[in-house]
Amino acid sequence: MVTPATPRTATAPPYDANPPHDADLSHAEGGEQSHYLIVGYALWVFGFLGSHRFYYGKPITGTIWFFTLGLLFIGWIIDLFLIPSMQDEASNDAVPGPLNHTIAWLLLTFLGVLGVHRFYMGKWITGIIYFLTIGLFGVGVIYDFWTLNEQVNESNLSHLH
Repeated sequence: MVTPATPRTATAPPYDANPPHDADLSHAEGGEQSHYLIVGYALWVFGFLGSHRFYYGKPITGTIWFFTLGLLFIGWIIDLFLIPSMQDEASNDAVPGPLNHTIAWLLLTFLGVLGVHRFYMGKWITGIIYFLTIGLFGVGVIYDFWTLNEQVNESNLSHLH
């Protein structure tokens, strides 16, 4: 004899569907990503110079890749398969807000010596200094390659409070 199925009752989801506003700052608002795979792979083309590693917030290995040509191109080839995990990690570490990490990185990569990324972040004085000194004679641009993700996160955090 088959017993009739009992109706299922709604159960609470295994996660908090409505976490406090500041409980999780690791994902961009509305499911928007902060670091994109397409940009990572485009930078990977020049990855033997470490550009994709800087983009994904790995300045130490980015610098190593720069000085060793992607560890003599072997690490560069391996990174082709590691980029998705680097993208996930970078997006999880990003703080959502009005500044987009990818836009800031593209501005730094292509117009960094002119300080355009600094203007984008609202740092007008240093933007003008970068513009007049060709990125503080290149030293400022190198500093920004090391710290841009943190600078964008700090700016986005300041807009939350």
